[in-house]
Amino acid sequence: MAKIWTDTGVAELHGFRERVEQAIRMTERLNALPYDDREAIRATWSELTGQPVDETFNLIPPVYSDHGINIRLGRNVFINQGCRLNDIGGIGIGDEVMIGPDVSLITSGHPVDPRTRRAGITAAPIRIGRNVWIGARAMILQGVTVGEDSVIGAGAIVTSDIPPSTLAVGVPAKVVRHLG
Repeated sequence: MAKIWTDTGVAELHGFRERVEQAIRMTERLNALPYDDREAIRATWSELTGQPVDETFNLIPPVYSDHGINIRLGRNVFINQGCRLNDIGGIGIGDEVMIGPDVSLITSGHPVDPRTRRAGITAAPIRIGRNVWIGARAMILQGVTVGEDSVIGAGAIVTSDIPPSTLAVGVPAKVVRHLG
């Protein structure tokens, strides 16, 4: 049995494969919907996440998720096409967030130690604060919090927390300016 290592300890991965397969099936359905069918997109997203979605939610398919049930959205969230939300560790997205095309939110990985690398998964939540803008092809990794009113520049790889009201760019992402 595989294990998952988190900040709170180690857990067995019961039903892991089934949840991944279910999420893949649901995202396939979601990605087949026409962009203009906003109601069907919201309904299918709600089914994927197991949570009602606000009528202000806007998603341009395709989108990919490995669980779906660990994603929580605020109001007026926009997710552009091609985004990957690997949510084993949990993803929380605040109100008024804009996520650009091909953004990846990756809450999981594998142990670095070669002896345990294939035995399990590491995971930690990603938290995106209110009114954050994440630029195209940015990647945010497990355990990161992005503070409210911040901007993550296109192509950035975010490996550590970003303070509120800042602009972070680069690989790895660094704060280059305070906003407002």
